[in-house]
Amino acid sequence: METGSAARDWNGVQRRPGAPPVPGDARLAAYGALGLPLAFAALPIYVHVPKLYADELSLPLALVGTVLLVTRVVDAFSDPLLGWFSDRVARRRALICSALPVLALGMIGLLDPPSGAGALWLGALLVLVTAGYSLAAINYHAWGAELAQDAAMRTRVVAWREGFGLLGVVLAASLPALLAAGGDAALGLMRSGWLFLPLLVAFALPTLLLGPPGPAPLAHRGPIFAAMFEALGDRDFRRLLGVFAANGIAAAIPASTVLFFIDDVLRAPEFSGALLAVYFVAGALSLPLWVRLAGRFGKASAWAASMMLAMLVFGWAFAIGAGDVTAFAVICVLSGATLGADLALPPAMLADLLGRRQGTARAGALFGLWNLVTKSNLALAAGLALPLLALLDYRPGSTDPAALGALAATYGLLPLTLKLVALYLLLRWRKCFGEDR
Repeated sequence: METGSAARDWNGVQRRPGAPPVPGDARLAAYGALGLPLAFAALPIYVHVPKLYADELSLPLALVGTVLLVTRVVDAFSDPLLGWFSDRVARRRALICSALPVLALGMIGLLDPPSGAGALWLGALLVLVTAGYSLAAINYHAWGAELAQDAAMRTRVVAWREGFGLLGVVLAASLPALLAAGGDAALGLMRSGWLFLPLLVAFALPTLLLGPPGPAPLAHRGPIFAAMFEALGDRDFRRLLGVFAANGIAAAIPASTVLFFIDDVLRAPEFSGALLAVYFVAGALSLPLWVRLAGRFGKASAWAASMMLAMLVFGWAFAIGAGDVTAFAVICVLSGATLGADLALPPAMLADLLGRRQGTARAGALFGLWNLVTKSNLALAAGLALPLLALLDYRPGSTDPAALGALAATYGLLPLTLKLVALYLLLRWRKCFGEDR
């Protein structure tokens, strides 16, 4: 044990006696590694699964959207319960370990469904996957928030986690096309599902074995509603949730409709994997830029700039048509850059709010509610956008100009409108997030 007036953290930098060690980059990288398989698991649920079950298994598009909406709403409202349970147990790594096998089994069944699988199979496997994902993600994010001790460190923790997450998303976006034989998209997804298992083992082990310990979380024994009301009693937290919700729905609608847009508006299905990869690579490469901008101008200001860029990009997307692959690739680069801000900045702002509560916050409850809003965004995006397209007479493979116009408007103009709402709320409430300028 070190003695004297100062100890050294994992970077070798002196720190005050009694202060927790500050994780170095190697430890932060180990913590961030689990972000890769978690993001790999999330992408197919929100991007590939609707098209897989609508095209390959011939389920009606409205039925697929309804199943996604119902299962995601149920899953979303289970997250506060999982957050409350996690705070009672207060063993982040153990809970993550228990959740990952459930996630792995559910992913294989969801992406490799038996012949004749229908809405019941889709709903059951979605519940299994999202339950495993939620328990792992709540404790993983709470661990990161408890680990960071100041605003700059919180941004670094989130950047490492989301950087690995974007690599996972790039893999999830590109592997189905690479693993498909003869253009068989369903076969590529099935193989990706089975590949998820070794990826999960390879990237979860560094996090669980080498990730920084951080302070031991205190077990909270109160009832679930007390934990929820305590979290929601924070006005700044509620307002951040409001901005996050409006912005999240805006981002989720294109995620649910992008493959239909590429296939039927651009008429370039062969480029879908490459375009998705470009989008997520741009998001990964933009992370250092957003971290630097957040450090110089503040997180809220940097996030607002990303929203304004996104509105310009979605307006452009509405205006393109068949064959405009190069233009859409540029759109993917620019919108991918805004994704980097959406991934890195809101969780760091939440961690800042958690830090301001001076150790009284229940991190599991906060991140449980955060996950509820995240999944509600995705549920509303898929559960409303897909039935809306069906109501407007769009069907996958349609060539009708009116139907394609409805698809383009849903993909481009609807997110633009919601981004405008999110930007207004962010600028109105920015003082609540620690920024006066």
